[in-house]
Amino acid sequence: MDTYSLLRQIADSWVLLAMFGFFMGTAIWAFLPSQSRARQDAAMIPFRETAAKAPCKGTCATCACAPSRFTFEDKHDV
Repeated sequence: MDTYSLLRQIADSWVLLAMFGFFMGTAIWAFLPSQSRARQDAAMIPFRETAAKAPCKGTCATCACAPSRFTFEDKHDV
């Protein structure tokens, strides 16, 4: 039996069985009742705020939410 055939048989049987065992162990560990707090914490990641932002006052010159200096009447000067 050549080396390739031996390694192929090992990979087809024992390595596949080991990978399946690792997957099942990880899946069982992830859903243990003791991991519920970690799952809840991970589920709330998108809703976390990094820092509370102060509301915009609209007073700076480059502020995008500041009211425009020009009105509609100023723009149609044809």
